[in-house]
Amino acid sequence: MSKDVVFDLGGVVFRWQPLVLLQELFPEQVRSEDIAHEWVSQIFETFHPEADWALFDLGRIEPEALALRIAARTGLAEADLLRLIDGIPAHLQPIPGTVDLIHELKAQGHRLYYLSNMPAGYADHLMRKNAFFSQFEEGIFSAHVHQIKPLPDIFATAQARWPVRGKPVFIDDVQHNIDAAEQHGWQGIRFETPDQVRKALRGRGYLGA
Repeated sequence: MSKDVVFDLGGVVFRWQPLVLLQELFPEQVRSEDIAHEWVSQIFETFHPEADWALFDLGRIEPEALALRIAARTGLAEADLLRLIDGIPAHLQPIPGTVDLIHELKAQGHRLYYLSNMPAGYADHLMRKNAFFSQFEEGIFSAHVHQIKPLPDIFATAQARWPVRGKPVFIDDVQHNIDAAEQHGWQGIRFETPDQVRKALRGRGYLGA
């Protein structure tokens, strides 16, 4: 039976390893994983909905203004922050096992959607570079609707826009996003690896043995 599956993108469909990214971009300043953790904490503030980066994901701020805000708050160099912002699209490489899973689910007749916190520039880059977006029926980027996970309005928007049936499965790597989806009446699978998600979907009858 055809069912509906909703994918997060960053950290699920595309690589998202900010500790690695920072050490690659700034080998002189970020000399250890501890320093990388400190930078990640200062820059991204766990991506909570009131964070500076959330304004970027919401489409309410441009890269230059984002770098200026974070620099003023943290003391990090504005030029370094702009370099980080500019370097993220190239970092967001597809995770092969998840792409295989997308094709497998589509081939079995399931309807696929995506729901992603993503600034518009990154979203446009990913759509241009990755032909497998054709496997999705529809999708929502936070910057395009000015709504963001885990707040409930973005799930309500998705529910209103998409002809989802019953309780779609939502796959995300962040637990509070999973919790929000489940509170909305969806099913949740916390992403760890493509194989782990495949097993979970098989257990729920979405894939054959």
